[in-house]
Amino acid sequence: MRRRQPRAPSRGPIALEGADAEVWAWEKDIAGVCEIADPAAVLSVVVNGRETPARRRGRRFRARVRLDEGENRVVARCSSDGRTHVSNELVLTQRLTSRPTARINVSVRRDRVLLDGSGSTSSEGSGAPLVRYSWRPDPGNPTPLIDVHGRGRLRGPQATYAMPRKDGEYRVSLRVTDADGCGDRATAYFVVRGDSAHTVDMSAENPGWVDRAVVYGVVPHNFGPNGFRSVIERLDSLQDLGVDVLWMSPFNTTKSGGHGYGVDDYFRVRRDYGTKRELRRLVQEAHSRGLRIIMDFVANHTSLDHRYMRDVRARGAASPYREFYERGETDTDHSFHFNWRWLANLNYSNPEVQRWMLEAFSHWVRDVGIDGFRVDAAWGVQLRQPDFWPKWRRELKRIKPDLLLLTEASARDPYWFTNGFDAAYDWTDDLGCWSMEHVFAEPTEIVPRLHAALTNEGRGFHEDALVFRFLNNNDTGPRFITRHGLGMERVAAAMLLTLPGLPCVYTGQEVGAEFEPYRTSGPISWEDQHGLRPYYKRLITLRKRMAALHSRDWELLPTRSDGQTCAYARYGADGAAPVLVVLNFSREETETVVELTERAAGFGGMHRARDLLSGREVSIESAGTGEVLLRAAAAPRPSWGPLFGLPCVVRRCPTGPGSTPAPAFGSGPAYTRTPARTRGADDWRLRTPFAPQSALRPARQWPTDWPRAQGAFAGGMS
Repeated sequence: MRRRQPRAPSRGPIALEGADAEVWAWEKDIAGVCEIADPAAVLSVVVNGRETPARRRGRRFRARVRLDEGENRVVARCSSDGRTHVSNELVLTQRLTSRPTARINVSVRRDRVLLDGSGSTSSEGSGAPLVRYSWRPDPGNPTPLIDVHGRGRLRGPQATYAMPRKDGEYRVSLRVTDADGCGDRATAYFVVRGDSAHTVDMSAENPGWVDRAVVYGVVPHNFGPNGFRSVIERLDSLQDLGVDVLWMSPFNTTKSGGHGYGVDDYFRVRRDYGTKRELRRLVQEAHSRGLRIIMDFVANHTSLDHRYMRDVRARGAASPYREFYERGETDTDHSFHFNWRWLANLNYSNPEVQRWMLEAFSHWVRDVGIDGFRVDAAWGVQLRQPDFWPKWRRELKRIKPDLLLLTEASARDPYWFTNGFDAAYDWTDDLGCWSMEHVFAEPTEIVPRLHAALTNEGRGFHEDALVFRFLNNNDTGPRFITRHGLGMERVAAAMLLTLPGLPCVYTGQEVGAEFEPYRTSGPISWEDQHGLRPYYKRLITLRKRMAALHSRDWELLPTRSDGQTCAYARYGADGAAPVLVVLNFSREETETVVELTERAAGFGGMHRARDLLSGREVSIESAGTGEVLLRAAAAPRPSWGPLFGLPCVVRRCPTGPGSTPAPAFGSGPAYTRTPARTRGADDWRLRTPFAPQSALRPARQWPTDWPRAQGAFAGGMS
């Protein structure tokens, strides 16, 4: 939008205060000064020819006016003694779009699912009545929905469907249209499980696809020189790796460059990444490969280069955007993100700012097809306006209910899981501090520190907590492999992809790329010098194929060793096979006793297992009452370089003479779902000696048919 030059204030007896501005509201308070002392004078404010009476107190007057879509020309009038005085003119540009709001309420009655759109509302701007309702079941539903009234395309405010007999999530969209031809679309879904349908609590429940998801952090300028096009060129590689969600670093316009956290326009894309058309193509190409795109959105602050902030700095108290920004310690100062004086905090107590942000978020969903958001510094908004995020979630989930909403804030704070977000960061209570930052610094302290990190210092997490787990991201500085070495990278990667939560692999991590995000402005090397990519791919495949590894049901198991072996059990639902994970963080062969709880006691009855990564069989021998000895044979060290071991992930296998190992992805013993903190008697123990190269061959020698391999896997680190 071309910016109008400010005009000199009127020198007549009546004048409007303020300046030309963009507006994010359908109603606006207009203020001014009238020097005419006549108590019988009639004051009004006129918007595009529409007159609204003004209230006067002394010299000052005020009126709350309705604004139209687009440009609004505003003047004040004072009629006195047969004369009419007209003020200076203000031009207020409405940034909101006139559209109705579609809303769907879902209910289940016996064998029918009722969708009610009668809660949809007319446009706040025009008030035009709703004249048409159009229902559309998603063509990707597990099975077509059948209208019980047999009317074909439904046009009324309600739709009733027969309950489907096939399990899954069923989506239905409603488009409402008003008398002006303006429309809006909302989507809702319900879940069929077994013989019944269930409604979804949109305020708290996560999309079903999130449980199996693996996120990949994408920094376009590290992918290649052509921004979005460089990312498109690597989509096939990312699909082959097995990730599901691409977390795009900020791509709004920014004059500061770099990672783009200094936004100066929320509705445009940065030129060095490409155009909005290229971004749409990226989203479409990703969707065609089964990949979702989430956007890194900077909602807490803008850069000083944003046109609103530039106006504030130029005009001070006279700026129409002064109340868009949080005040600092003095009335003329502003508050800044982390005291970085180039990032000014937004004022979320201002309804216009809230509406501005809601429109910005929804724009990328409606116009581009974005599948979710990672919200930068969401904690800043929480501190200043904690009721904003629930409102934000309701609006976004109304439009697209399967969005992933990730907050850059600690998962230890239960606020996030009851106030708008699906997942939160693996941070401590200290802002920005990764819970595992110091876990790997002292070898003999790894396990106790890891236990503390995984259990929130023993306090546990909110029942709906979904922890966003990572080894690297934009804020972790040197890469994990640089700080801790290749061997620790392998074991930590296995931990990352076998723990409950939402795991993230960041730009280049799967090839062992070594760089610092904020210090690397160009493309990284994608050469896989360590053979890590096949390893990451196998771990991701394992996580997806074994139900226990993408459930949220798990428990840590006590170990007796030198402090470098960690064990935990993963449990699946509906009879899925449980998994025992044992991580050996040492560089040497280790013999460890794992104390099995009552719930995990079934692992004590194993006689044979198989390495799930390499396919090697692992022998298990009796080691006395309540103990078994699991021997993981060492593989020969290849001539081309060092071989690093792996964790142990054990599945229960058949016992008895002549039995064969159980399929890695087949059925297993069922366990009753109980809280993860429940512990039984420690009357079963598993003795596990892990060699540094146990049951593992180098990546280039792994069998090409690995996904069909059977059994369990074991190993450590060298």
